[in-house]
Amino acid sequence: MSRIFGEVRQLGYVVEDIHEALVHWTRIMGVGPFYLLSDMEIRNFTYNDVSYPMRITGAVAFSGPLQIELIQQKNDSPSMFREFLEGGGGGGLHHLGFWSDDADASAQKAREMGYIVGQSGEVVEGERFYYLRTEFHPGTVVEISQTGDLKRQFFSFLKDEAARWDGSDPIRTLSM
Repeated sequence: MSRIFGEVRQLGYVVEDIHEALVHWTRIMGVGPFYLLSDMEIRNFTYNDVSYPMRITGAVAFSGPLQIELIQQKNDSPSMFREFLEGGGGGGLHHLGFWSDDADASAQKAREMGYIVGQSGEVVEGERFYYLRTEFHPGTVVEISQTGDLKRQFFSFLKDEAARWDGSDPIRTLSM
């Protein structure tokens, strides 16, 4: 548990090929089911305080209380995802995710502590997320994600599905 951000709720992986990553997580690791959202637009996306269009394909599942998120960027806009992939290694664990009732206030508190917002945006309208850089430990990315009622209900559903999962239908497609 972080005294600053609360519980780690998510491990976020940036991948070059989400379908290969899904095979790894469902067949090799036995985690699932994953819910896949293809070619999503990230609204109000900024990278280093500059606005860019952003499209990703994402997938989420739970392993116990911890959410596993897979992200594949679908366009060429600059981002912390691109930085990570261009840094070598072909993808992997990118960030630790924390959920907040007020992501703006949490991000402001982090800024006051020396964190730098590298990118931000919205998947659900009005529920902002922030990816934070830190100078104290380069390479560590922290995500703060606004988690309102809609997300809480969705995440609760995903957690329940994971607890009941028998290995069948490992990848389920969603649309927004």
